[in-house]
Amino acid sequence: MNAVTVVGAGLAGSEAAYQLAIRGIPVRLIEMKPKKMTPAHVSPYFAELVCSNSLRSDELTNAVGLLKEELRRLGSIVMRCADEHRVAAGGALAVDREGFARAVTEAVRALPNVEIVEEEAVDIPDGEVIIASGPLTSDALAENILRRTGSEGLHFYDAVAPIVSLDSVDMESAFRASRYDKGTADYVNCPMTEEEYTAFWKELTTAREAAVHGFDDGGVFEGCMPVEVMASRGIDTLLYGPLKPVGLEHPVTGVRPYAVVQLRQDNASATLYNIVGFQTHLKWPEQRRVFGMIPGLEHAEFLRYGVMHRNTFLNSPRHMRPTLQLRGEDRLLFAGQMTGVEGYIESASSGLVAGVNAARIARGEEPLVFPEESCHGALCHYITTSEAKHFQPMNVNFGILPPVETRDANGRRIRDKKQKKQLLAEKALAAIEAFKPQIFGC
Repeated sequence: MNAVTVVGAGLAGSEAAYQLAIRGIPVRLIEMKPKKMTPAHVSPYFAELVCSNSLRSDELTNAVGLLKEELRRLGSIVMRCADEHRVAAGGALAVDREGFARAVTEAVRALPNVEIVEEEAVDIPDGEVIIASGPLTSDALAENILRRTGSEGLHFYDAVAPIVSLDSVDMESAFRASRYDKGTADYVNCPMTEEEYTAFWKELTTAREAAVHGFDDGGVFEGCMPVEVMASRGIDTLLYGPLKPVGLEHPVTGVRPYAVVQLRQDNASATLYNIVGFQTHLKWPEQRRVFGMIPGLEHAEFLRYGVMHRNTFLNSPRHMRPTLQLRGEDRLLFAGQMTGVEGYIESASSGLVAGVNAARIARGEEPLVFPEESCHGALCHYITTSEAKHFQPMNVNFGILPPVETRDANGRRIRDKKQKKQLLAEKALAAIEAFKPQIFGC
């Protein structure tokens, strides 16, 4: 049996390679790291988390939490390693980024039918191929893909939040707590008075930005908005976003601050914390100056400054099938953010779908369309059937799932949002359980 080539060993590519290999399909995994690195990558490991270390909510009444549970039930290597390397983050699943990436790398490398090729892919190989080169696809490969699709390239810009050392945070000013007391006081919170916030906002909105070719407000994905761009939309915008104080009363005084900047644990030893929601492309000295105005961070040691990089993605509604195959070239599949899914878990999900389907194609079987009632199926359906003219990347959310009956046993309409989400979650997991025999071939 010929090997299936997987291009890229990020979250999607690693998941795809694993799913192929455990189904007995030989895999040729091409990854340009560590020989060639992008501006956003620093680690030689597969599945490197270049932005936040949070995989977001782990609750079933949150769509991404539901997607995680689907992945667990479908045998995801990404979820197995994430669960093994989780760090405290309240109701969210955050991981020790290095431990997680190392675990994924070791799991994939240990598979006997996986060949690792450390080189840059500049062309698309023959045979069955999964392109999972990610949002930082090299120019040569991106141009090759665009020649095949015959359409204008799409792109947006993504920004990374800074990381500080915990021992440099002034805990006389900051306090530990989780919003609404979820978790075990997992976050470090830096409270701001109205005067402090106003001064901070003025400096943030006038600080010098690093040059990023082609950047404009309209090209930024809303889910990863640079904090200075968000602030420029109005003085109160941050108060309804990453600096909202709701549910964060001071544990000693009981007073709710005017604004709160949260720090989230970034590694297993709890020595590194990232500034939640502070993705940025300010110049590094400006980050040091402006973020140093935050109470508790006056003398913070910045171990990683925020950076900004280009993300590229296909016009998937125009070019892709719900099986993640390229229209007109069924041997070629795509996975990860290149498809227009946005987020770590969403990328892993698409990698699983592509891996399962590439394995079926390699065995001469028909690829599968995952049930639309599941988060996996809903994501594939959304990115391949949306309006092509205005297509933009999408996180998983309950809005892309088919609606469920929202009346109770007595015929009364269910109005509670959490209860409705619970019903959607139950239907999604039931659909996955019913679909599993097709995925595992039994």
